Amino acid sequence: MSLKGKRVAVLAEDIYEDPELWYPYYRLLEEGAEVVIVGPEAKVYESKHGYPVKADVAASAVSAKDFDGVVVPGGFAPDRLRRSPAVLDLVRGVYAKGGMVAAICHAGWVLISAGILKGKRATSVAAIKDDMVNAGVIFVDAEVVVDGKLVTSRTPRDLPAFMPAVIAALS
Repeated sequence: MSLKGKRVAVLAEDIYEDPELWYPYYRLLEEGAEVVIVGPEAKVYESKHGYPVKADVAASAVSAKDFDGVVVPGGFAPDRLRRSPAVLDLVRGVYAKGGMVAAICHAGWVLISAGILKGKRATSVAAIKDDMVNAGVIFVDAEVVVDGKLVTSRTPRDLPAFMPAVIAALS
């Protein structure tokens, strides 16, 4: 229970990658964190495979000061998440206050749109490498890349390396 007293937002939107949302969600709970599912709206979102997740709260109803960290799952949800000013404000705010921001797969799109990646070391799924580099990222092709409180990974295969890094960044 190394994360007792920590509060973490896990973002949700339609077409999320199932393991990239649920694996972090349950691992953070196992470590004792309070985990809140946050979406652009407080509603049910469906994964790439039709598995539902209910957002506990809309991003516009919370503040970065309420969270120690935020996890952005991949799939194609990030393309939708980055269109929400409230989601971007949350991610930007958590990062600005020194909180942990974690992104896996296509989730780098959200960090790009939040404007927090320029000059940082990070990774992502190969499909958005050019987007990452064009946003000023020092791109590293590795299963997990940690730059301060920024934690990034490439695909679901990297989750066993991603989550220990996320937990360490929150500790």
